[in-house]
Amino acid sequence: MLAIARRNAILELLREQQSLNVTQLAATLGVATETIRRDFKELEAAGQLIRTHGGAYITDGVLNDINVSDRSVIRKQEKREIAKKCAQLIQTGDSIFLDASTTDWCIAQELLEKHITVLTNSLKVADILSVSACVKLILAGGNYAPRTMSFYGEQTTEDLSRYYVDKAFLSCRTVHMEFGATDSNEGEALARRTMLHRSHSTYLAVDHSKLDGVSFLNICPLEDLTGIICDQPLSPVWQNHLRNH
Repeated sequence: MLAIARRNAILELLREQQSLNVTQLAATLGVATETIRRDFKELEAAGQLIRTHGGAYITDGVLNDINVSDRSVIRKQEKREIAKKCAQLIQTGDSIFLDASTTDWCIAQELLEKHITVLTNSLKVADILSVSACVKLILAGGNYAPRTMSFYGEQTTEDLSRYYVDKAFLSCRTVHMEFGATDSNEGEALARRTMLHRSHSTYLAVDHSKLDGVSFLNICPLEDLTGIICDQPLSPVWQNHLRNH
């Protein structure tokens, strides 16, 4: 297979599956893994995919929902920086909500020594915090989604609706000046909207790659947020818009 045909095949598979594994793709196409890695590198340089450790993914399309195992290795350092800043906003005695985003996994890792109460619908967040002797942990149950390692549905909403927290730390797939925070996962969007209205302060924790995009489901307008925590300073246009709203 010629390189151009192979790369077109890779893009077609990505459009169907949203993410690909190097080893599995090499076996499918009958080429060496190094060949696939070179293809990924070329396609990333052309802006057609984003490489991860051992694979690649695309975010095109408002409905695309990337598997949590892929998201967990994307922009790890940026998420750690965001998590450290979020942790600085959390004081002893606070009650907080953490969603099922991989950014909030990083926030959870920063909270093991804090005497706080954490409410979450994320099995992964609960697992991280379960070893802490300081954190009072409350896990909202419901239908379990392996793809996001989280609980969703009517029972989850009912569980979350029983509580009010001091601070909620939410992430999302995309955030836009006009359309606000948006997502592609209905269960997660509902959990986030629920806690948005049950927290005194709400912070959106997103890395810079999520700015200026729009996804399928609305979470909230920017006016509903207390602040946005990002790994890079926002542009003057963004800063002016936030000040005005």
